[in-house]
Amino acid sequence: MAGTGEVVAAGVPGARGADGLPRHGVDRATFRAIAGARGGPEAVRLLRAGQLSKRVLLLLALRRAAPDDEGYREACAEVWALHRADRARWEEVLLRPELDAWAAGCLRGLAAGETVSLGGLGEFVRAGAGAGAGASSGSGFGPALALECDGLRWGPVIDHLGPRRVDYGRPPAGPLDSVELGRWEERLAQAWQILVRRHRRHSEAVAACVTTVVPLRPAPGGEAVSAAARRAYGGVAASLPGDPVLLALALVHEFLHVQLGALLDLVPLHRPNGAAVYHAPWRPDLRPVGALLQGTYAHLGVADFWRAEAAAGEGDRARAEREFARWRAHTGAAAGTLLASGELTGAGMEFTRELDRAVRGLGEPGRGPGGA
Repeated sequence: MAGTGEVVAAGVPGARGADGLPRHGVDRATFRAIAGARGGPEAVRLLRAGQLSKRVLLLLALRRAAPDDEGYREACAEVWALHRADRARWEEVLLRPELDAWAAGCLRGLAAGETVSLGGLGEFVRAGAGAGAGASSGSGFGPALALECDGLRWGPVIDHLGPRRVDYGRPPAGPLDSVELGRWEERLAQAWQILVRRHRRHSEAVAACVTTVVPLRPAPGGEAVSAAARRAYGGVAASLPGDPVLLALALVHEFLHVQLGALLDLVPLHRPNGAAVYHAPWRPDLRPVGALLQGTYAHLGVADFWRAEAAAGEGDRARAEREFARWRAHTGAAAGTLLASGELTGAGMEFTRELDRAVRGLGEPGRGPGGA
């Protein structure tokens, strides 16, 4: 598997199968860039295309599983009409973060012989009808912001209204009143400025991938929490911290979870989780290999974030240096555990070796590749 032009994933990029959908592959250079948390918008575009095909396949599978559902047939007709009339809007509807979980749940129910309502597809189409840029506009799930800093724009929807089909591990905070939404807009704008000016590379990837922010309630003790879901590409969930640096960190951390999930849809990196569990330095409980890989990858971004914060010389430098040293050590140790586990595929070994090299390459605060 030498050479930067080789394809890591099965399939030939650009080729099409009998179903008319493209066959997706990941070239080696992009694969390694993703492993080092430096894939940027180019990697996001590749993974996003894979997610679009995945959503189309799910909708086609539902059509075959419930051929007599007239309402679903009509909703599908709306989706394909939108594809012909407005490709950008079609992609927006299909890439609603919770559509994946909804479709997969419907398929499971139908396979189990349950009575399943497929009206949710129409809800996704109708809810997205008002989407657009600008803090006063949005979708049926919440307002869409128009954040801009130094020429880089990001327009996430604050989804505080949509029905919850994804479990983020914490109860959602919505629906929010106008004052609460104002706080979210202000804090996200502050976090966006921090990301753009001190973590430019990460901010470009976040802008390309993250379309939705789901407000969560904080932990019972008031601590800030954040989460991503395996079947919610493009969505990040978080509580509202008092410090915008922590919200910027949460966006980077959870984006990397989302990105790895999309890569795993194209390239198997580990065997299916079995009985074996492993120590994760940041948790008291043992974790299966898939969860350990997810945590290790996301914490590479955490270590890089704090390294860049320390190098920027703004805010609490001592905290940044302390957090950087902690997360660099934790991430390196976990990468070593993964490499010794015997549960990674060949691609997974390559991915984790590149991840480990990226950790080692962070250097000391103020030196190394930086967040730009």
